[in-house]
Amino acid sequence: MTCAVRESGGGWRCAGVRWPREVPELGWSRGGDRRVSVLAYGAGLGFRAVGERHCVGARGNVCPLGAVVPGRSTGGRCAECARLDRAHSVAADTMADDPRTYRVYLAWFGPGMVKVGITGEERGAARLREQGAVAFSWLGRGPLMAARRTEEVLRAALGVPDRIPYAKKRAVRGQLPGPEERAGAVAELYARAAALEGRGWPESLERLPLEVVDQVGVFGLDRAPDADADADADADPAPGRSVREGGTAPGRSVRESAPAPVRAVRELVDGGVVAGRLVAAAGPDLHLAVADGGVVVLDTRLITGWDLTAVTRATGATGATEVTGSDVRVPLIDIGGGGVQGGLF
Repeated sequence: MTCAVRESGGGWRCAGVRWPREVPELGWSRGGDRRVSVLAYGAGLGFRAVGERHCVGARGNVCPLGAVVPGRSTGGRCAECARLDRAHSVAADTMADDPRTYRVYLAWFGPGMVKVGITGEERGAARLREQGAVAFSWLGRGPLMAARRTEEVLRAALGVPDRIPYAKKRAVRGQLPGPEERAGAVAELYARAAALEGRGWPESLERLPLEVVDQVGVFGLDRAPDADADADADADPAPGRSVREGGTAPGRSVRESAPAPVRAVRELVDGGVVAGRLVAAAGPDLHLAVADGGVVVLDTRLITGWDLTAVTRATGATGATEVTGSDVRVPLIDIGGGGVQGGLF
């Protein structure tokens, strides 16, 4: 089977990976219309980029300029749309009268990589999945400004950042310690944060009990991709269609099951092809197994605004289509190395 990538025509453009539930979805947009394709571990995923990359707009609105944006931009927006999008975000501190309840979280991404942040309570753990947090715990809940104040106090007192570059997260994702060590790291951070209650911690923020949530299984990082498996699969090319989940590898540690990805897509180009078998996903990243048994990471923030067509071929008497196996023909970069490789992988 294949993850859904639309066929040519129709004007649909990819909006990147979303995590409203515990399975990743590819979003699609065409003007004001929206659709999603549910992804599945073990399924084939292949596409070709066509033409130029255009600004994705801001806050659900189409870019009025239809601006062309650089292939290496992870934002995928022109300067004006980026400004508008930022101005209406929680991080911009322009929503002090927001009546919603917010939660403060403590997130762990790998050894030595922890952060504190806030998210709307109605979103649940979606924000943690979007960031690729391997493990986390809630710390407290309350009004926006109380949550924001607590976030600032914890950053200063604990020396933790408000963001961690995705490049650093990728570099350790294939070499994670076991579940006990992951839970212990979150528990230690929680204890340090809880000790600050009453010392700059707003009274309107309710402390929540420690409950470590491990997302290794959600991201598929505990699965064991078969290096010899064929990436070809039955096609399901239309946006909005769902495919069933792939198999799991129960009882295996991350180190045993998920080979560390060593290369990542640097950018898409006109005519560039990315095709492989989806073996894991974390945050915006899709991990694709390719022909030589390696794993290439595709940051889906790089594919927003592109016109993508399915890479398929007709098979059998029925004329059904299949993904054409492993094929990566875009610039790649070594994970952790910083060097850009040639366009043909």
